[in-house]
Amino acid sequence: MEMIQSFSVDHTRIVPGIFTSRVDHLGEETVTTYDIRLKRPNREPVIDVGAMHSLEHIIATNLRNDPEWKDEVIYWGPMGCLTGFYLILKGSRTPQELYDLMLNAFRAVEDAQDVPGAAPVNCGHYLMHNLEMAKWYAREFADYLAANAGNDEIFTYPMTERLVTDEGQHFYDS
Repeated sequence: MEMIQSFSVDHTRIVPGIFTSRVDHLGEETVTTYDIRLKRPNREPVIDVGAMHSLEHIIATNLRNDPEWKDEVIYWGPMGCLTGFYLILKGSRTPQELYDLMLNAFRAVEDAQDVPGAAPVNCGHYLMHNLEMAKWYAREFADYLAANAGNDEIFTYPMTERLVTDEGQHFYDS
């Protein structure tokens, strides 16, 4: 089986940041998946589940109401490894073009008074929220983005090098 693109990122070298994960061309439409990475995989504790859920709700609401971006947003949701989020947008922009959007979205979490959609009628696990921890993670990531705005490392995926035989077979670490 062919390895999917997100598993070709060197998770031992990735830092928090904003990365292009994949670009798909669906007929006339281009759709881009971005990796919004808050934590260093396998080196930092993952994001608290309740905080992750609250970040998902607050930032999804923020993105889908942003006058400039709302028509481009297809999806905002957590990574299974709980180290960040995926953002899927129509079109194709560079990670640098998303910098202000992400910085503003995470800064907006700090001002949240409640978690949108955190009621039984709106949410599949409405009790699994942690607004105060979400604010802490949002502040940590926003401060990190602000401190590293000029650092290309927060916009460029470190890719793994895989040996390939003359017949096209891939050798994987195991």
